[in-house]
Amino acid sequence: MSINPRILKGFRDFLPQQESLRQSLIRTLEDGFAAFGFEPIDTPILEYTEVLLGKGGGETDKQVYRFTDHGKRDVAMRFDLTVPFARYMALHRNELYLPFKRYHISKVFRGENTQRGRYREFTQCDFDIVGTDSASADLEIITMMHHSFRRLHVPGVEIHVSHRGVFNRLLERYNVREHSEAVLRTVDKLRKVGADATRAELADIIGAETADRVLEFISSRGTMTEVIDTMERLLGGAIPETERLRHLAVALDALELSDDVVIDPSITRGLDYYTGVVFETFLHGVENIGSVCSGGRYDDLISLYSKESMPGVGASIGLDRLIAALEELGIAGNSQASADVLITMQDPQLLSHYHRIAATLRSHGIRCEVYPDERKLGQQFAFAERKHIPFALICGRQEYDAGTVNVRVLASRTNLDGIELSALSPAFLDRYRDDETKSLES
Repeated sequence: MSINPRILKGFRDFLPQQESLRQSLIRTLEDGFAAFGFEPIDTPILEYTEVLLGKGGGETDKQVYRFTDHGKRDVAMRFDLTVPFARYMALHRNELYLPFKRYHISKVFRGENTQRGRYREFTQCDFDIVGTDSASADLEIITMMHHSFRRLHVPGVEIHVSHRGVFNRLLERYNVREHSEAVLRTVDKLRKVGADATRAELADIIGAETADRVLEFISSRGTMTEVIDTMERLLGGAIPETERLRHLAVALDALELSDDVVIDPSITRGLDYYTGVVFETFLHGVENIGSVCSGGRYDDLISLYSKESMPGVGASIGLDRLIAALEELGIAGNSQASADVLITMQDPQLLSHYHRIAATLRSHGIRCEVYPDERKLGQQFAFAERKHIPFALICGRQEYDAGTVNVRVLASRTNLDGIELSALSPAFLDRYRDDETKSLES
């Protein structure tokens, strides 16, 4: 019986070149997180359903993959990495120290509508600071976001910052706090549907006049200081939440990040657990992709699992959405080579010699593989080119007796003959890697 090899909608296989790019981005991000003193953790994909439900809001609850396992337990697959982290902190508090700085890069699952950059299985790259309510922690998360995109060489990055508490104060001022969940979700769709559609939906929820005030508030633009001034005017004066934003604005300006960070009152974040500063990150030229890095402060989330107060703040880079944005911008990176050198099979009697050469090259930091079958050189070269391997090493009986090898520079079709094995080093390969005109004599 033949089984149709199909895959669920919203899920994907990754071919080697795609996965190489993903892993390269992940390694770069991990190095950046470690530079800030963040430590890695992991949590299970499956959690008890009661741990997850009700923490992200009604829409998120509908998207959770939930089922009864063989032990008749009600379980669900994690929809983000923040809620499991809150459970993790409550469970392991006595084994950790505060403030605790973690990063976690792994897959999460949501049964939502699929579109470009949005899937049902996707990878999040989270980083959080738990155990402090300080402006310093908020600032460090923003600088980490900025640092991460700099390390990835992503251009046109703009980080939008607001404060969930400020928006809640606005709703209280106009006596519509009981509609906060519906209002927040409507405002969160502003970039997708536009101002007119947002106003119409808000008017249905809180009335036309209040909808106008809310739209004026979320549409404030200008320098960070000017936007905060507008927010305070519509709120009737300064409040602790706007003072926190003002404190951050001063620090960001001192760090020379104000060109890449804006105060944007329309940023509310749809998930219910955010309580303070919130962030979203957009790339110029691909705004249709949406935010590629989002997060905020969640001071009450961990208290759902523990009596101890552990305020937290963090952000998450959506790796799949980021890659989609980079592809649309045409800067997703060149195809990754699986190795630096392919050792061709010229004589099966020299098999052990080929593998000794491979071991020697690897000990020098050169990635290599041995072609397993005796075939025409052209076929072996074609194999290397398809895998983006830049060099092919040729060693027949004559070269073996002479203690040398020949090197084929595949991009330029250049042959470097009579090379001693001791001369093969990363520096030697780099000399010819991108130059199609050099020869050994030059």
